[in-house]
Amino acid sequence: METVRCEGSNLCYSDQGSGDVIVLLHGFCGSAEYWEHVVPFLSGSYRVIAPDLRGHGSSDAPLGAYSIEQMADDVVTLLDALEVQEAIVLGHSLGGYITLSLVQRYASRLKGFGLIHSTGYPDSDEAKEKRLASIGKIQNEGITAFVDGLVPGLFAPATVENSPLLVDRVKEIGYRTPPHGAVGAAMAMRERPDRRDVLSSSELPVLLVAGAEDTHVTPERIFTTDKANVTQATISGAGHMSLYEAPQQLAEILKDFALATVTK
Repeated sequence: METVRCEGSNLCYSDQGSGDVIVLLHGFCGSAEYWEHVVPFLSGSYRVIAPDLRGHGSSDAPLGAYSIEQMADDVVTLLDALEVQEAIVLGHSLGGYITLSLVQRYASRLKGFGLIHSTGYPDSDEAKEKRLASIGKIQNEGITAFVDGLVPGLFAPATVENSPLLVDRVKEIGYRTPPHGAVGAAMAMRERPDRRDVLSSSELPVLLVAGAEDTHVTPERIFTTDKANVTQATISGAGHMSLYEAPQQLAEILKDFALATVTK
């Protein structure tokens, strides 16, 4: 992977293919590797940039709480360093929260955007308490114990039963998350604002992707707008991790959206 400096820290990224730019932003306790089964379907037609977000993967993990805005600014710094003026940005889960911050503050840099198993809703009071419990588990028991508890619930039950190697792979990626990076990102998610209005008011092409069996971010929390510029897609049999549960189907949805967006 290559690196760029963001606020004195290294941000690592992969950069594959050529053509119109697609930026892929991964979820919590993930990395650019989350897209390993999706990128090959896209990079033959597009330039695909996938960073390890601040506090994740091989990127630096500064101490302290992060903010979604700070993590979005990292993405803009990366685009500036690569001299990319416009891109389609597609965010999975945490990556979707970052995407909405980009839409709100840097809309001119986007050709279109998508939320994949993500939402414009903020954390509820209950969810905020769960974030604090997660932080406590990471600090007291370590990242391995936290990831072991987190990952199986991200998949549809049938995937956990029939494809345990996929679950193990996502755990393996999660284990490499620096504990203080996971804590910083958890605080960023806990404090993020309600951005449903950003989603509903944007005139950019929008893609919303849900997993029919996603209990982490349910379809009704994803499909909060159905304007003419919005494309909705539901992947049957998938939970929160269609990147692994149905990568080819997800990639085809992303390719169709990108094609429609760049030809407008």
